[in-house]
Amino acid sequence: MMDTIQFAVAAAVHAPSVHNTQPWRFGHGERHIDVYADTGRRLRVADPDGRELMISCGAALFTLRVALRYLGWLPHARLFPDPSRPALVARVSWGENRIAADPYEREMYAAVTARHTHRGGFGAAPLPAGTLSALREEAARERAMLRLVAAGDQRDALAAAVQAAEHALRLDGRRAAEQAAWVVAPESARHDGIPPAAYPAEPAHTEPDFPGRDFAAGQGWGLAIPAAGERSSGVVCLLATSANESPDWVAAGQALQRVLLRAATCGVAAALHSQPLELPQLRDFIRVQLASRAHPQLIIRLGVTRQAGAGAASIRRPVGDVLL
Repeated sequence: MMDTIQFAVAAAVHAPSVHNTQPWRFGHGERHIDVYADTGRRLRVADPDGRELMISCGAALFTLRVALRYLGWLPHARLFPDPSRPALVARVSWGENRIAADPYEREMYAAVTARHTHRGGFGAAPLPAGTLSALREEAARERAMLRLVAAGDQRDALAAAVQAAEHALRLDGRRAAEQAAWVVAPESARHDGIPPAAYPAEPAHTEPDFPGRDFAAGQGWGLAIPAAGERSSGVVCLLATSANESPDWVAAGQALQRVLLRAATCGVAAALHSQPLELPQLRDFIRVQLASRAHPQLIIRLGVTRQAGAGAASIRRPVGDVLL
């Protein structure tokens, strides 16, 4: 079983996480893997409640499930199985029976390492037919909602919220310092954080403008400015949940990874924004005005891009660093 456990954890470390903090550790038994939140990696300024921490752990949890299914096992996940250990987010167990993975499950596993976060605009090409409805169904399978933000006033309002949040966060010295701590210098040997090959040297702008985080911060690091023709904001969605407690955040993380992997299998890239959701007033505005009072957990922009290599350089901690 140890080969199975190492295989699954090696996949799970490729899950998306805020600032690539990779805030997880894994324990194991004979036929189970435990997912722990590594609270020492929580963003204490930007994420005081641990919401983004739990979303990240949820994404890792779903990736474990995908890897186990690829091997033919039938994983069962139980959230927060021991109330005395709040850092124990989930236990994933499996029995002795195996059923071969189907083509859909194999495609999802292949997307684990192929998927990368996009930071910028998209081309004018529409999403492949049926993609949005398929992604909505994927989110619903994990008890979350993927809500389309309609072009026009709604999309403009959400873009304005992202702009206002990004401006406010740049003026907050504590938040700026926290973000800078997760920006990786060129030639660094670090296995976490955001490397220069993962973001543009200057924040990319879209129409309407959904600004990304300024990881370069004027240091000249990062990729060349994206092609001028890729300025579309794409299809804009809100990933939301009906409630807003720790299990809902984990559910949002599982839904996020399920949506991202399915999108990758369709040739669709995804850009993520969380800036306005880190500010209570803007978060509440989005909940009431744009999410029909559901609780927004992440903003996702979907589209097609010619920049196949953009953001393709990801760094991850080795299995030995995270497997207890």
